[in-house]
Amino acid sequence: MTTQERARDERLSAYATLRETTELTVEQAGAQLGLSKRSAWVYEKSMKARIVQDALKGQAPPIRPAIPEGFEVRSIATGLDKTGHVEKQWLQVSPEATPGETVPDGHIVKGLSTLVDETGNVRAQWIKTRVDDTRLMQAAEAALAAINEQVQPLPPLPVRFNEWHDDLATLYTMTDVHVGMLAWPAETHGAAWDLSIAERVLTGTFCHMIDAAPDSKIGLVNNLGDFLHFDSLLAVTPSSGHVLDSDSRYQMVVRTAVRILKTVILHALTKHDEVKVWMNEGNHDMAGSVWLRIMFAELFRDNPRVTVCTNPNPYQAFRHGATMIGFHHGHLAKKEKLPLIFATQYSEMWGQTKHRYVHTGHYHEWHAKEHPGIIIEQHPTIASPDAYAARNGFMSKRQASAITYSAKHGEIGRQTFLPVE
Repeated sequence: MTTQERARDERLSAYATLRETTELTVEQAGAQLGLSKRSAWVYEKSMKARIVQDALKGQAPPIRPAIPEGFEVRSIATGLDKTGHVEKQWLQVSPEATPGETVPDGHIVKGLSTLVDETGNVRAQWIKTRVDDTRLMQAAEAALAAINEQVQPLPPLPVRFNEWHDDLATLYTMTDVHVGMLAWPAETHGAAWDLSIAERVLTGTFCHMIDAAPDSKIGLVNNLGDFLHFDSLLAVTPSSGHVLDSDSRYQMVVRTAVRILKTVILHALTKHDEVKVWMNEGNHDMAGSVWLRIMFAELFRDNPRVTVCTNPNPYQAFRHGATMIGFHHGHLAKKEKLPLIFATQYSEMWGQTKHRYVHTGHYHEWHAKEHPGIIIEQHPTIASPDAYAARNGFMSKRQASAITYSAKHGEIGRQTFLPVE
């Protein structure tokens, strides 16, 4: 034992004597020994640990109930009675292998807690599980395989006319539309939203937007994320599990979402020679964006005029001549970091362009800022606010814009549209 360790041991003994022979509190006993409040509580914890160790020395062997097969002990917590004898123990164990029938299907064990009495008999056990990621991936792969087998590609559509402005591309951005969200006007200051309203507003607004846009050769249909309000059979956010206000069953939500996007894309084909589609990941539809990308790529696989981006990268970019157009929902990186992220991930495209723009959503309100070499624009939503947004005062103006870009000069014009009810 070093001199420092011996001195600490002596101070600990002196502290224990004060606590056992006087009515001083932890902090008072520590003050008499010149200890800070924090150090006094460290000594208190050490003293209690020493009491347990001393008590266990006289009770050999300590309680060690049978550990379930396939598990190993990770830690043991011991409770003493007033006489200093072992009364209870809590064992934390980790699995060497997955136990059997007590674990829900699709889960794996991550730990087991066992409560035993003074005789070593098991009083209770708590099995801690988590979702088996492997099973989730298998389910997702099976769903994608089913989509590829069952979705019949649409036949090529005729071109309405053959005169376009070859230099132009028009961007239609749908962000945070939350198909499947339920908004009750009494809670949302008169704004209603459900599946039928979402389909009517989104198809009406964006088809009108497409009709009013310039005759650009390229149409960019940009689902910027959070197209779906929830991402599974449970109406909760995927990451945090927050309960959401939802309308109807998930299958009905999926059907409505597919009809909306299909209608908008087909209408864009009546206006533009080429239609490029993005299904960006949002924080509400991380899995939904996956099957939307795959399904619509399959749906339009026989149509050379439609290109659906299937790249899962949450930071997307498209080059239109000397113009770079990027997309990110806004849930993973703050707007201030986006210029460097896009300059790094798309360094070659950055060097080949003069005009650069990145479009984000997530916050349901409009904001734009010009950084050196690039403009970051945050789009508002055209959807109604839900109860959470209304109660917290998030009441931005509902609108969407069609932005037209020149291959040489960048943005040259835009049209802003209010929701078509």
